[in-house]
Amino acid sequence: MFRSDQDDPKYSGDIMELDLASVEPCMSGPKRPHDKVTVSAMPKDFRDSLTAPVGFKGFDLPNPAETKTFEQNGEKITLENGSVVIAAITSCTNTSNPAVMMGAGLLARNAVQKGLRVNSYIKTSLSPGSGVVTEYLENSGLNKFLDDLGFHTAGYGCMTCIGNSGELEKDITEAI
Repeated sequence: MFRSDQDDPKYSGDIMELDLASVEPCMSGPKRPHDKVTVSAMPKDFRDSLTAPVGFKGFDLPNPAETKTFEQNGEKITLENGSVVIAAITSCTNTSNPAVMMGAGLLARNAVQKGLRVNSYIKTSLSPGSGVVTEYLENSGLNKFLDDLGFHTAGYGCMTCIGNSGELEKDITEAI
C-alpha cells in the first residue's frame, strides 16, 4: 500500500468473495465466552442448554422456569434463568477501537440522560484495552456517564471475558 521504488506486487490470482448480507451478528456462551452462537439462534440455543445434560452447553436444570427471590439491601430481587448478573464493557488489548468505546460512552450518556440505571444487583465493570481509552473517554467527558451507570475502570486488558470478574454478592451466588 505504501510502496515506493519497488516492482508491482505479484498476487496468486485467488479471489475471495464475501456476501455481506450473509454475515450474522453473533453472541458468545451461554457457558464459555468463546462459543459462537448467532443472535437469531440464541433464544433456542439458550432454552435448549437449560435442560441439556451437564457438559459443553448443558445445565441439566429440572425446572428451567424456576425463579429465585431474595432481598438485598432492602430491595426485593427476582432472578430467573437468563437474568443478567454481570455486565462488562471491554475492549481487547489488540482492538481498543475508539469508535466502539466512544459509542459505549455515548450510549451511557444517553441512558443517564433518559434516567435509565443498571439494576443494583448487576456487577458492572469497564476494562479497556489500554490507558489511552481512559484518556479519550475522560477528554470527551463520557467517562462520567459510564461511572454514573457503575461502569468504572476495573483494569486494562483481559478481565471479565476470561472469568476475572471477581466474586458476586453472596445473596446472588446463593440464588443462582
